[in-house]
Amino acid sequence: MPEAPNESKQDDERYEAYIQCFTHAEPDLRRFIRSLLPTWSDTDEVLQQTALVAWRKFDDFDRSTQFIKWTCVIARFEALAYRRKMARDRLVFREDVFELMASEGIDEIEERSAEHSALEHCLGAIPPEQRKFVTLAYTPGVKIKELAAEAGSTSAAFYMRLKRIRHKLMDCIESRQSSPPTS
Repeated sequence: MPEAPNESKQDDERYEAYIQCFTHAEPDLRRFIRSLLPTWSDTDEVLQQTALVAWRKFDDFDRSTQFIKWTCVIARFEALAYRRKMARDRLVFREDVFELMASEGIDEIEERSAEHSALEHCLGAIPPEQRKFVTLAYTPGVKIKELAAEAGSTSAAFYMRLKRIRHKLMDCIESRQSSPPTS
C-alpha cells in the first residue's frame, strides 16, 4: 500500500531534521568517540553505528535538549559494546576507566564549545582590519610575507602586530570564560 502524501512529507521533514542535527554534531561526536577508542578505524565504525542507532531512536529525542549530549550517550553505549566485542585484544581499558574517559569527553566537548563561542565573540569585538589579518594568517596556503605587504609593513612588524592581536584575543577569551554568562 503506497504511503499517504502527508506521511511522506513528515518522513522527509523528520529525515531533514535528523541530518541537520547530526551534521552539526558530527565533529564533536567524532572527537568524543575518538577519546574512548584507540584507533581512527574504531572511531569510524562506532560513529557509523551511533548514527544508525540515533536515526532509529530519533523519534525519542527530546528537542528541548542538546542533540550532542543525547548522541554522546548513544555513542558511549555503542563504544562500550564495540569494546566488549573487541575484548580479545589486550589493549582494552577496564570499564571504570572507560566510563571516566566518557565523562571527561563530554566535559571536553562543552569546554571546546565555550571556547569557540568566546573566540567568536572576541573576534567580533576587534576592528575589522585586525580580524581580517588574524583570520587570514591562519588560512592554509596564505603567506605571512604577502599579508605583511598588503598591510604595508615588514614581515617582522606584521608578526609583532599578530602577536599583539593574539594576546588581545586571549585576554578577551579568558576574561569571557572567567565571568558568569549573561543572557
